[in-house]
Amino acid sequence: MGSIDADAPATPGMSDGFSLDLRNAEEQIDEWAEDDVEEVVLGVLDGATPAEEWLSELERGCVLVLAVAGDLDERAAGFAGPAKDRGATLMHFRGFLVAAPPGVTLDTSRL
Repeated sequence: MGSIDADAPATPGMSDGFSLDLRNAEEQIDEWAEDDVEEVVLGVLDGATPAEEWLSELERGCVLVLAVAGDLDERAAGFAGPAKDRGATLMHFRGFLVAAPPGVTLDTSRL
């Protein structure tokens, strides 16, 4: 299971040697489609969208890929705990918070 990692590099210039391979991301999205994930929602976690709205998206079966604008702990405070309590998996990766609904696994084996 993934988790929020506030110490993870937030920008590509702060890499620990990881690189983002968009080909693998596209393959993962295809796998989610096969697993009945309703959709992948791209957004910005900046405090403008209420936490309940993001939680509702997870409950609908959506995977969230949210660019974190500002401090991760502050921006995710109203969202991360309730999402985990509802069975979601969360992972902070390169300035993004990825949230998967219950039953959808975030495979981090290639990181």
